[in-house]
Amino acid sequence: MAVAQRSRAKRELLASVAPSEAQSVDIAKASSKAGSAASPGAKAAKSVRNGPASKAVKAATKKASPKTAPKTAPKTAPKTTQQTAKQPASAASQAGQGARASGASSTAQSKTDQQASAFGSGHAGNPFSAATQAWSSLLDGKATWPGVDPAKLREMVGAGQLGQLGQLGQLGQLPEAWRPWLGAAANAQNGAAPEFIKGLEPVGQAVGALGQSLGSTLQSLAGLSIPPEQLQAIQQDYLQQAGQIWNQALQQPEAVKVSDKRFASPEWNQSPGSAFMASMYLLNARTLQRLADNLTGDDKARQRVRFAVQQWADAASPANFLAFNPEALSKAISTKGESLTQGLGHLLNDIRQGHMSQTDESVFEVGVNVATTEGSVVYENPYFQLIEYKPLTAQVHEVPFLFVPPCINKYYILDLQPENSLVRYLLSQGHRVFMVSWVNADDSLAKATWDDYVEHGVTRAIDVTREIAGVEQVNALGFCVGGTLLATALATLAAQGRKPVRSLTLLTAFLDFVNTGTMDVFVDEAMVRMREMTMGPDSPAGGGLLRGNELAATFSFLRANDLVWNYVIGNYLKGELPPAFDLLYWNSDSTNLPGPMYTWYLRNTYLENKLCKPGAVKVCGVPLDMRRLDMPTFIYGSREDHIVPWDSAYASTQVVSGPRTFVLGASGHIAGVINPPEKKKRSHWVSSARTLPATAQAWMETATEQPGSWWPVWSGWLAEQSGKMVPAPRQPGSRQHPVIEAAPGRYVKRKA
Repeated sequence: MAVAQRSRAKRELLASVAPSEAQSVDIAKASSKAGSAASPGAKAAKSVRNGPASKAVKAATKKASPKTAPKTAPKTAPKTTQQTAKQPASAASQAGQGARASGASSTAQSKTDQQASAFGSGHAGNPFSAATQAWSSLLDGKATWPGVDPAKLREMVGAGQLGQLGQLGQLGQLPEAWRPWLGAAANAQNGAAPEFIKGLEPVGQAVGALGQSLGSTLQSLAGLSIPPEQLQAIQQDYLQQAGQIWNQALQQPEAVKVSDKRFASPEWNQSPGSAFMASMYLLNARTLQRLADNLTGDDKARQRVRFAVQQWADAASPANFLAFNPEALSKAISTKGESLTQGLGHLLNDIRQGHMSQTDESVFEVGVNVATTEGSVVYENPYFQLIEYKPLTAQVHEVPFLFVPPCINKYYILDLQPENSLVRYLLSQGHRVFMVSWVNADDSLAKATWDDYVEHGVTRAIDVTREIAGVEQVNALGFCVGGTLLATALATLAAQGRKPVRSLTLLTAFLDFVNTGTMDVFVDEAMVRMREMTMGPDSPAGGGLLRGNELAATFSFLRANDLVWNYVIGNYLKGELPPAFDLLYWNSDSTNLPGPMYTWYLRNTYLENKLCKPGAVKVCGVPLDMRRLDMPTFIYGSREDHIVPWDSAYASTQVVSGPRTFVLGASGHIAGVINPPEKKKRSHWVSSARTLPATAQAWMETATEQPGSWWPVWSGWLAEQSGKMVPAPRQPGSRQHPVIEAAPGRYVKRKA
């Protein structure tokens, strides 16, 4: 029983702390038992030649090659000892030459070598691996550490308390008996407990958190179930509908019709076999979704199952496969294979550019036919460029206006084309407009934090705008993550006694992350901790970059049929170029984010929702309290938004404390915002209630739907906050902030 417990504890420790080393330990033990004189690296390679860790073992073999044996190793040592104890030999050569020179006995040296061989070889340059193998042997009862109780350690590992492993570094002086098998790193500490053991405490805590989160996730998934009566009803409905489709396909095959837009082409209904296949696919997909919808148990687990089922159903559509898509096959025949050749060319091009083409990107160029509103870059630092646009009216409001767009995309979503540019619309209404153009982060910003973006980004942009315009306050708008950054900066400034913004506008932005919609399925402790370990401030490199294509792929799969599989069919199976669409061109122009900034945002917003809790987190050294936002605030949400659900956008009305106005627009996250009045499309909802209710649903009961764009409603509100009319400036910038270059500037043109 005790042996089984030790074995289980060992497996848990190795799997959690260094999974890639576990097999190497077993191989080294097997080599020791066999007593062979062959190289342990060679035996390891042979035993795992076909296993998943073969590459790692081959690398270890290379390290352990006799050619790399330390030149200072004793020439009289047995060949087997030289091959199986290179790391202890290296340690001895670096720290024990004096002892051997004074006459250390060969018996003691042999005992040390035997003990060292029990802990593997080839880890002199990797103290983490050496320590891991040392713990393995300790858990097996093959070695002892002075002052450390192996039974207590096994109990700690079995309980998942890996974060306490760092306590091993508190034992004080490092006994000589530890040195041979802890490696060269142990001897570099001048007798003290090695720092790498102390440094394992945060690693252990991270691994423990990962294990706890994953265990909780698996437990919640295992707790899901479907009530028997609902399961029986779903089964009966499925059999009945499947029977109807089958009978109809046999008796009246031409009557089998498919109404889904993925099967709208005539070829699907002209072929009875294809129509039957599509009909059965749709039935199966609906049934799976019903099963997922009727699960009972943990809400987040149910949401994850529903998302997974939807992703599978979307991917499994017969339209996505050439052999089952009659439209693609018909085109291949009619073009004598040319469509397939073109589709393959499109696929290779997308692989080269690193993302799937959602539009004909050759049609657009930033500064030529998108982001064309005339302006000048009047300030820049490593984080952003500030653009001042040329006024379109002889007089402008005395309070200038500053846009803070999201840093996860380029700013020109607000300035796509002249006819749908929110920037141009605001200029036409008599405002002096400035825009933050975030840099596309590279390695120079790999260690930038959320505080950096607040202090050197938003706050600096506000101050420069004020300096150029010669005013004490500006009006500011934050869109999506830009709204979260802007609100954070303003609350931080308020805590410092500064109020440089007269009015605040938030477009589809989170302040309260209580409901994050579909995005919630991606975020848990395990995911956030893994990101922190790989690109956060405490990662081995002290930072890193979240590549833009990762974020773009995540957002695309939130609407997989429209933004993924639609282009798989059109681009690759049918060999067609997608139509030119400015919004999708902007969507594909992704940006990188600094890892520390991104991981802070994930943990304190999506995971722990701290921004809306007074004093729960510090930003720029001061406790954050969003209740300090007492300026007039206009808040907009989009009814079909899948990124910022509109009820979460409405929740911001309960976070800020000043006069608040809320407007709800139709459509989604982007299309709802970019809705110029001239198009006379969509609609919006407004409420005449004097006070805003506590919940979005209660507000909706008081709201009335109005046709057309919400822009005029916002423009009228903003005019009241913008002061009197004054002559428009003749030139952009100022003496302190002269023009650097013409808009749109260099930063927006940098590719991820």
